[in-house]
Amino acid sequence: MPHSTMLQHCNATPPRRHPKVLVILGATGAGKSKLSVDMASTFFPNSEIINSDKIQLYRGLDITTNKMTLSQQLGVTHHLLGQLDPVNSVSPSEFRSLGSAIIADIFARRRLPIIVGGSNSLIYALLVKRFDPDCDVFNGSKPDPVSSELRYNCCFIWVDVFLPVLNEYLNKRVDSMLNSGMLDELDEFFASPEFDSVSETGLKKAIGVPEFKKYLTNDCTNFEEDLYEEAVRNVKENTCQLAKRQMGKIQRLREGKWDLRRIDATAAFKAAMGLDGEKAARIWERQVVETSVKIVNRFLKDE
Repeated sequence: MPHSTMLQHCNATPPRRHPKVLVILGATGAGKSKLSVDMASTFFPNSEIINSDKIQLYRGLDITTNKMTLSQQLGVTHHLLGQLDPVNSVSPSEFRSLGSAIIADIFARRRLPIIVGGSNSLIYALLVKRFDPDCDVFNGSKPDPVSSELRYNCCFIWVDVFLPVLNEYLNKRVDSMLNSGMLDELDEFFASPEFDSVSETGLKKAIGVPEFKKYLTNDCTNFEEDLYEEAVRNVKENTCQLAKRQMGKIQRLREGKWDLRRIDATAAFKAAMGLDGEKAARIWERQVVETSVKIVNRFLKDE
């Protein structure tokens, strides 16, 4: 659905009764999407997921942006995941309108909204009671104060992974994405007639696009291997830097009195990278999923 059509149907005013909203946040690659689907498909089947990753909002580059595939979604309804036209980029204020309309609709059907994504600026814009687009609570030497007044009754699950372990995983994930066809996908993206019309502040900012552009659009055949290796290094470095920035923003929210329930997924990631899939699955289920389910069950029972 085009942005304009979606925005026409938005009602930024939440329902009179504050709905309960589950929010799963964390750095890129920390397992937010997997946890959300694990919980929604098995433990909270009356829930629907709202994507809050600012790059995954747009249609296209599914491998490069690491969108969950339909099979990985396990039949759970997802909103704003690859649904928007990449010609236009969505501002935090527009996301606030889109997201609040979807939350109101989910709540009206007596279901549970689950907001999932690593773009903490979008999460902040959506959830605070009074959002000022001119304020920046995350960046600069003296960022604006974080507001703790939220317009929804929120339960926050923070999936955290020890940064050196996460960095190792992210590097491996880039290799896996490349083996899954990321390069061909980017090549088609650059060659597409629609490429020039794609917003410079939206899908073109996906990690992988600027890093591989020189390699994939270079007419010269010399040093191509060097250009490829440089692009891969830059993708890995920029992905790790993104994770670090996201962790810093989560700490800002915590310092701003947001009640974030931290779930440590480090052990599951270590087991997975040790190629012990069964052990990793057991640890994930016991330490991440079961702990999160207990937190959410208490939240839902509280009046």
